[in-house]
Amino acid sequence: MSERWMIHVPVSAPDLLRARIFARTAARVLARLNARVEPGGVNVSLEDQQNVRHWVFCDQPLPDGGGRCVLPYEHNAPCSRRVPGLDRRRVPRVE
Repeated sequence: MSERWMIHVPVSAPDLLRARIFARTAARVLARLNARVEPGGVNVSLEDQQNVRHWVFCDQPLPDGGGRCVLPYEHNAPCSRRVPGLDRRRVPRVE
């Protein structure tokens, strides 16, 4: 038996697209706070059909063996370990 505990946090959204967007955002924020967060395992479902899950991230292994794809599920661009256009630099605070 595994010694890992999983956290399930129910959050509602009006449709699948917005559920995936919110789940992606939440997973990326949590992954920056804790290395144990596995964004590739994030999925969403209808409240009354929780056995039918929709993936949020592609999570396919990258061809060069350098990790897994972080792009949204069903993306059109080539798989990547970074989100194109996402500036990871810290934005200075305006005072």
